[in-house]
Amino acid sequence: MTSQPDFFWSFLPYWAVSYSLALIGWTCVGRFLMTAFLPPDHPNYIFRFFKLLTNWAVWLTDWITPRFVNLRFLPLVTAFWAFALRYVAHFIFAANGMAPSLVQAAS
Repeated sequence: MTSQPDFFWSFLPYWAVSYSLALIGWTCVGRFLMTAFLPPDHPNYIFRFFKLLTNWAVWLTDWITPRFVNLRFLPLVTAFWAFALRYVAHFIFAANGMAPSLVQAAS
Protein backbone atom coordinates (compact mmCIF):
# COMPACT_ATOMS: atom_id res chain seq x y z
CA MET A 1 0.00 0.00 0.00
CA THR A 2 1.41 3.38 -0.98
CA SER A 3 1.54 6.28 1.40
CA GLN A 4 -0.61 9.20 0.29
CA PRO A 5 0.14 12.74 1.46
CA ASP A 6 -2.41 14.30 3.73
CA PHE A 7 -4.86 16.10 1.45
CA PHE A 8 -5.32 19.15 3.67
CA TRP A 9 -1.98 19.71 5.39
CA SER A 10 0.16 18.99 2.34
CA PHE A 11 -1.55 21.75 0.37
CA LEU A 12 -2.16 24.24 3.17
CA PRO A 13 -0.79 27.31 1.31
CA TYR A 14 -3.06 26.51 -1.62
CA TRP A 15 -6.14 26.16 0.57
CA ALA A 16 -5.35 29.33 2.54
CA VAL A 17 -5.02 31.46 -0.60
CA SER A 18 -7.99 29.87 -2.34
CA TYR A 19 -10.39 30.13 0.58
CA SER A 20 -9.26 33.64 1.52
CA LEU A 21 -9.87 34.96 -1.98
CA ALA A 22 -13.21 33.13 -2.16
CA LEU A 23 -14.24 34.62 1.19
CA ILE A 24 -13.41 38.14 0.01
CA GLY A 25 -15.13 37.60 -3.34
CA TRP A 26 -18.38 36.18 -2.00
CA THR A 27 -18.51 38.71 0.84
CA CYS A 28 -18.18 41.50 -1.73
CA VAL A 29 -21.05 39.99 -3.72
CA GLY A 30 -23.14 39.89 -0.53
CA ARG A 31 -22.17 43.46 0.30
CA PHE A 32 -23.19 44.59 -3.19
CA LEU A 33 -26.55 42.82 -2.94
CA MET A 34 -27.22 44.28 0.52
CA THR A 35 -26.62 47.82 -0.77
CA ALA A 36 -29.73 47.36 -2.92
CA PHE A 37 -31.83 47.14 0.26
CA LEU A 38 -29.89 49.05 2.91
CA PRO A 39 -28.48 52.58 3.09
CA PRO A 40 -24.66 52.83 3.41
CA ASP A 41 -24.75 53.66 7.13
CA HIS A 42 -27.33 51.04 8.19
CA PRO A 43 -26.62 49.43 11.61
CA ASN A 44 -27.39 45.86 10.45
CA TYR A 45 -24.72 43.64 12.00
CA ILE A 46 -24.27 41.46 8.90
CA PHE A 47 -23.85 44.49 6.66
CA ARG A 48 -21.35 46.04 9.11
CA PHE A 49 -19.38 42.78 9.20
CA PHE A 50 -19.32 42.59 5.40
CA LYS A 51 -18.04 46.16 5.25
CA LEU A 52 -15.45 45.48 7.95
CA LEU A 53 -14.19 42.41 6.13
CA THR A 54 -14.05 43.95 2.65
CA ASN A 55 -13.27 47.66 3.14
CA TRP A 56 -9.55 47.14 2.50
CA ALA A 57 -10.18 45.20 -0.72
CA VAL A 58 -12.74 47.73 -1.96
CA TRP A 59 -10.25 50.52 -1.18
CA LEU A 60 -7.55 48.78 -3.23
CA THR A 61 -9.99 48.25 -6.09
CA ASP A 62 -11.07 51.89 -5.92
CA TRP A 63 -7.42 52.84 -6.32
CA ILE A 64 -7.08 50.96 -9.65
CA THR A 65 -10.62 51.36 -11.01
CA PRO A 66 -11.39 54.15 -13.50
CA ARG A 67 -13.52 56.99 -12.14
CA PHE A 68 -16.42 56.38 -14.54
CA VAL A 69 -17.37 53.28 -12.52
CA ASN A 70 -20.02 54.24 -9.97
CA LEU A 71 -18.91 53.77 -6.34
CA ARG A 72 -21.98 51.61 -5.76
CA PHE A 73 -20.52 48.95 -8.06
CA LEU A 74 -17.06 48.83 -6.47
CA PRO A 75 -17.83 45.74 -4.31
CA LEU A 76 -18.87 43.90 -7.49
CA VAL A 77 -15.67 44.96 -9.26
CA THR A 78 -13.71 43.86 -6.18
CA ALA A 79 -15.43 40.46 -6.30
CA PHE A 80 -14.42 40.12 -9.96
CA TRP A 81 -10.78 40.82 -9.11
CA ALA A 82 -10.85 38.43 -6.14
CA PHE A 83 -12.20 35.62 -8.33
CA ALA A 84 -9.73 36.46 -11.11
CA LEU A 85 -6.83 36.36 -8.63
CA ARG A 86 -8.11 33.05 -7.27
CA TYR A 87 -8.18 31.64 -10.80
CA VAL A 88 -4.62 32.82 -11.52
CA ALA A 89 -3.38 31.63 -8.11
CA HIS A 90 -4.76 28.15 -8.79
CA PHE A 91 -2.72 27.82 -11.97
CA ILE A 92 0.40 29.21 -10.30
CA PHE A 93 0.08 26.68 -7.48
CA ALA A 94 -0.70 23.87 -9.94
CA ALA A 95 2.29 24.72 -12.14
CA ASN A 96 4.55 24.45 -9.11
CA GLY A 97 3.02 21.20 -7.87
CA MET A 98 1.49 22.84 -4.81
CA ALA A 99 -2.19 22.28 -5.71
CA PRO A 100 -4.14 19.08 -5.22
CA SER A 101 -5.13 17.14 -8.31
CA LEU A 102 -7.73 14.51 -9.03
CA VAL A 103 -5.29 12.33 -10.92
CA GLN A 104 -2.44 10.89 -8.91
CA ALA A 105 0.99 11.22 -10.47
CA ALA A 106 2.57 8.02 -11.73
CA SER A 107 5.39 6.78 -9.53
